[in-house]
Amino acid sequence: MLLIQCPYCDEALPELEFAYAGEAHIARPADPSALSDEEWRDFLFIRTNTRGPHFERWRHIHGCGQFFNAVRDTVSDRFLMTYKAGEPRPVLNALEAAE
Repeated sequence: MLLIQCPYCDEALPELEFAYAGEAHIARPADPSALSDEEWRDFLFIRTNTRGPHFERWRHIHGCGQFFNAVRDTVSDRFLMTYKAGEPRPVLNALEAAE
């Protein structure tokens, strides 16, 4: 079982406490009506399929209810770090050097 560190509760809890909420740091277009059908489709459905560290959004559904971001290695399924929503995206080189 995976343990996920909630940055708001400051606890490592079983993954069953959390829900995956998609890729992190996806900016919504300022004027969606100005996009072509293909651009809107890409915004809604096309996401990266990264091998290695991947930025994700999670929600602590059975706890504080807060959304937060996480960096998870898709090869090992290991969480490298979690951080509060709204905080800047961490630099991957710093994470890899810390390992």
